[in-house]
Amino acid sequence: MTETLAVIPARLQSTRLPEKPLLKLRGRELVLHVLDGVRSSRLVDRVIVATDSERVAEVVRNAGGDAVITPESLPTGGDRVAFAAREVPSRYVLNVQADDPTVCAQVIDPMVEALRAEDGIKLALLVKRIDDPAEVMRESIVKAVFDRNGRALYFSRSPIPFPRNEGAEYYKHIGPYAWRREALLEFADLSQTPLERSENLEMLRVIENGWTIRCIETERDSIEIDTPEDVKAFDRYPFRKDT
Repeated sequence: MTETLAVIPARLQSTRLPEKPLLKLRGRELVLHVLDGVRSSRLVDRVIVATDSERVAEVVRNAGGDAVITPESLPTGGDRVAFAAREVPSRYVLNVQADDPTVCAQVIDPMVEALRAEDGIKLALLVKRIDDPAEVMRESIVKAVFDRNGRALYFSRSPIPFPRNEGAEYYKHIGPYAWRREALLEFADLSQTPLERSENLEMLRVIENGWTIRCIETERDSIEIDTPEDVKAFDRYPFRKDT
C-alpha cells in the first residue's frame, strides 16, 4: 500500500489566467514546476495530477508523471483529490495546489510527520506569520488563529484577531493540505457547513464538524500564480524549491 499519496488538482480553465496549468514559467509548464517540487519530498511515495483536461494530462505524462482524468462535474479541487484518492489505497493524502510552483519538501515533509506523530489529527496545513501589513486586509489571504499546541481555532478572510490593542500578530494559511485518507473521503461526502459557505473556506467544514487541524508554522512563503504580477514575482524568486 502507498503510504503517502500526493494529488495535484489541475483544472484547465481559470478566470484570471486562461489555461493556467500550461502557463510557461522559465520555459516550463506551471504544472510541471509543481510536480517537480512534490517529487523532491522524501516522504511522498506517489504523485498524481488530477485534471479535467487531456492536454494537461499529456504534458504530465510526457514528463514522466502520472495523470488521471476527473469528471468535469466535480466542483472543487478537493473533490478531484478525493476522486483520485479513492482509487489508490494509502494512509495519507496531500492536496497540493497546482498554482504553487514554490512547493518543496521543506513544506511537505513537516505536515506528513505531524500526521504520523499524532493519531487525532485529521488534517495538517501550513501557516506563516504575515510580514506585509497590506496582506492582513486582503480577502484573498486566508488568516489563521490557533492555540498554543498549534490546533486551529478559526480561519477567515477578515483580519483575525481583531487589533483592539497594539502588537497583534497575524498568520496566513499557505500551501498544501495533508489529510488522513479516511478523513478526506469522509470530508468529501459531508455537506457544506454554514461558516464554510459564508467564507468560502473548506477548512471551516473541518472545524465545524469538530475535527482537529494541526497548524505548522513555516518561515517559507509561497507564490500562487493567479495574475501576471505573480508570474513576475516568481521570476524574481530568490531560491530553488528544493533548498
